[in-house]
Amino acid sequence: MALYVLSDLHLSRSVEKPMDIFGGAWEGHMEKLEKGMEILVPDDTLVIPGDLSWGISLEEAAEDFEYLESLPGRKILVKGNHDLWWSTRAKMTRFLENRGIKSIYFLHNNYFMYKTTALCGTRGWFYEEEKGTEHDLKMKNREIIRLKISLDAAKREIPERILCFMHYPPIYGRYVCPEVCGLLEEYGVSECLYGHLHGQSHKMAFEGVKNGINYRLVSCDYVNFQPILLEQ
Repeated sequence: MALYVLSDLHLSRSVEKPMDIFGGAWEGHMEKLEKGMEILVPDDTLVIPGDLSWGISLEEAAEDFEYLESLPGRKILVKGNHDLWWSTRAKMTRFLENRGIKSIYFLHNNYFMYKTTALCGTRGWFYEEEKGTEHDLKMKNREIIRLKISLDAAKREIPERILCFMHYPPIYGRYVCPEVCGLLEEYGVSECLYGHLHGQSHKMAFEGVKNGINYRLVSCDYVNFQPILLEQ
């Protein structure tokens, strides 16, 4: 029984979206991914912080869900910026249930437990989204609220530690999202695991401890398509 994390699988089993255009590390990425997933066993939990599928609807992403279902253990998904199929948690859960998919769950205005560790998270916010409009501010505030809802719910369990899974990095080069980092610090989050960054953007990733929180990049191409062990 173990807890793993791996972000940005970018599956495209029903749409034509080759990933090698994003750099040599993505050549044969499905073969690399399938090899990496061999580490999983039935009692494991794998958290995927965003960009699971290139499908633009639940129907287009169905084959990618089926692949994920074929892997051992529980899989918990966080929304990524390319997860255009994402909907309400009720609609997504119903879609999976209707197809007999039982091992996939959604981290969306909620939390999960792994033993005594709380698993929280949301997509987050990144400077790429900022275009100076009121809509930007509305979307940013929505993500902050979702993160707080997740953390508040987890706190009621009195967990021994809290892990936060986000798609967007709260810190990137000189960029810092103070609202996100502030909440992580306020709630005593021990680690923040994030994705989104690929290729040359890895150079600007922040990894390490800041104000008591350990930040780690877990995108597929950064960790060689190997799920990262967080806890046993």
